[in-house]
Amino acid sequence: MGFSFSDPIALNHKNSAALPNNIVDLNHSISECHLCDLSKSRQQSMYGYGNHNADLMIVDAYVSHSDNEQNCYYSGRSGLSLKNMIEKVLLQHTDDVYITHAVKCKPLDSKEPSISEFESCKAYLFKQIDLIQPKIIIALGEKAYRLITGDTTPFEQVRGARVNFSTFSLIPIYHPTYLLRNPSLKRETLHDLNKIKSAL
Repeated sequence: MGFSFSDPIALNHKNSAALPNNIVDLNHSISECHLCDLSKSRQQSMYGYGNHNADLMIVDAYVSHSDNEQNCYYSGRSGLSLKNMIEKVLLQHTDDVYITHAVKCKPLDSKEPSISEFESCKAYLFKQIDLIQPKIIIALGEKAYRLITGDTTPFEQVRGARVNFSTFSLIPIYHPTYLLRNPSLKRETLHDLNKIKSAL
């Protein structure tokens, strides 16, 4: 189908075994989390939204200012762009996919989250993946891809490729915010999304 493959990337299960074995209880654990300093400044933890049995899981790197203010996973121009990708290209309803963040709270002062902050959230993310068992995981942008996999391969070499991630297939694509700043890349993203649609 035009995918390229890489060597499998191991899923780090550290600390995930002690977490709840259902999404509802896991969400409650995330909402009550105080493992890092972001819990002191957040308005809420954003654990995820959508179908708990979704074939398609979307992982953004971290909660944006707009997401945090509106408590919404499809907020602002970037969120609308993502919603259009899902509904108009992938032909899925937003309620039928599952979307979450690698870091569940908004970083301080709109900065990118630190590695230590991701380490606090990592077990939650990997437990979500284990419970949902999606066919395809989309990593939204380079930052999300690097946080999830730890892979340092140049992003252009993996963007749009089907990466073997533990027992799952992960496909990194350009982030909608990046596409708003670089509209000439929308053609490549449309091609990537059509490959994803064919794999679902």
